[in-house]
Amino acid sequence: MGKLGVYKYISFMLLLISTLMAVFTLFGLFGGSSDPASGTAIAMLVYALPYLLGGNVIMLIYWLIRRHWQWVAIPAIPLLCGIPYIGTVYQPGLFNDGETSRSGVKIATYNVAMFGRETSGFKALDILAEMKRQNVDILCIQEYENVSGDKLNSDSYKGYFPYSATGRGDMIIYSRYPVERHETIDFGPTNNSAMWADININSRIVRVFNAHLETTGFNSALHNMAKNELQGRSIEDNAFIRLVYGNYTRGMAVRARQADMVADLVQTSDYPCIVCGDFNDVPYSYVYKTMLGDLVDGFKECGEGIMRTYNGGRKKVRIDYIFHDPSLEGESYYTKEINYSDHFPVFMKIAF
Repeated sequence: MGKLGVYKYISFMLLLISTLMAVFTLFGLFGGSSDPASGTAIAMLVYALPYLLGGNVIMLIYWLIRRHWQWVAIPAIPLLCGIPYIGTVYQPGLFNDGETSRSGVKIATYNVAMFGRETSGFKALDILAEMKRQNVDILCIQEYENVSGDKLNSDSYKGYFPYSATGRGDMIIYSRYPVERHETIDFGPTNNSAMWADININSRIVRVFNAHLETTGFNSALHNMAKNELQGRSIEDNAFIRLVYGNYTRGMAVRARQADMVADLVQTSDYPCIVCGDFNDVPYSYVYKTMLGDLVDGFKECGEGIMRTYNGGRKKVRIDYIFHDPSLEGESYYTKEINYSDHFPVFMKIAF
């Protein structure tokens, strides 16, 4: 094969790769509208979007450098379609003035991972101190543990948050404003749940949802593999892959149903809603779009930079959120990278 033949072969392979990458990107961008219960293959492409979009950028640059103008549109189309997605993971903050002197409410959501199950109570106190520094008015906690040794964390927290509402298991909402009523949203036979509380903020009722949706199941798969290895049982690579894939797809389907339940309650609420918590899913996924509904993503409204809320290993993803009713206006949205949990807390000031 001569040089011309090699060149044509390489060009053909790059064109094929560019085309496949563009197709997968488009499927990923619209996969968030696909219910995982009806098929997880397309829905899972959402998780690969950062890499797919990055690959399209590389191919766009390549076709421009090579002046193959006829192929430029192949990566350009998915990149243009991906602009709304990019806004869910990165915000330049050009039009964000930050917090002002206007009256408002600071809300925070934090998965505290049972305070590390430490018995001294110091971690719970450290987190409370951070909430005070951030002037938090409403705190939604997931994986809450009230007992630290011989201490009740609620005894410490009620000095700053005089009102609270407890959900099922490890869910709680602390508030500096009166809680009128609250209810638990039971997801059935699972450790996860959600809740809502009607909070009276200066004579205006706002319904605050605190949700902790089904986990991905990845850590559970790793735990089972390690347990089997300790017991001397070997696991083939393909068996482990099947285990991880099975747990992941099951988690996606369960989260989807849980998101549907919460979204239905938000849509039928008599009061404006604030929805926050650990959704265990990435932006643009079915869960994200379902939970968002007609609400406003606080990060897109007044966030800045690249937002990550999961503090586990090398995963730099946003899975904790604060959404609010369009009748409300956000002023600031940010996270603090404090290492009290495998999550970072998310803060938002909403003008009132």
